Amino acid sequence: MKRLIGVTLIAFTLGVTACTSANTADKEEVADLLELKQDPKQDSKITVPSGTSLRVVLQQGVGTDASAPGSQFAAVLADPIVVDGKTVLEKGSAVSGRVVDVKKSGRVKGRATLSLALTSVLHEGKYVPIETQTYVGVAKDNKKRDAAMIGGGAGVGALIGAIAGGGKGAATGAAIGGGGGTGAVLATRGDDLHYPPESRLKFVLSKEVEL
Repeated sequence: MKRLIGVTLIAFTLGVTACTSANTADKEEVADLLELKQDPKQDSKITVPSGTSLRVVLQQGVGTDASAPGSQFAAVLADPIVVDGKTVLEKGSAVSGRVVDVKKSGRVKGRATLSLALTSVLHEGKYVPIETQTYVGVAKDNKKRDAAMIGGGAGVGALIGAIAGGGKGAATGAAIGGGGGTGAVLATRGDDLHYPPESRLKFVLSKEVEL
């Protein structure tokens, strides 16, 4: 009888010990699972500092001839973004941008300008908002063309005046012709500014972003 009781006590003790060990193991497993469920990226986020250059390749054309303020455009990164030796954005990552402002060239002065900014970048399947300094493109100067038009008009006027009335006629014709050339300039706007697809532009982050 005593032996039976002793065996029972030993079995009970072993059972309690086994249950305790199992419970401890279960608790450790649950703790491990909780750690896995926590987002490890929260501790591994990298901050891309303001002032970082973003070189992009346009996927669609934009320009003063077709774009309107507020319209969107698509691009991809031309180069990877590296912070502290780690690539945080791969080359070819999708980027979205917005046309900030469009100004047509004037008839007498003022060149066309196009203002652009990036608004987001695709990172690990999600678009992350970004802020960049405004990129301002300016159309080429057409003063030489305007001068040629004015001078050309004067030359034609002088030729016609010379045929009509000699030297005096030439002087009068030049004045009239010059006026005609100026009229052509006043009636014609300057060149538009257009960036076709595959154009490369550089933007600069104006605010740091966490990725």
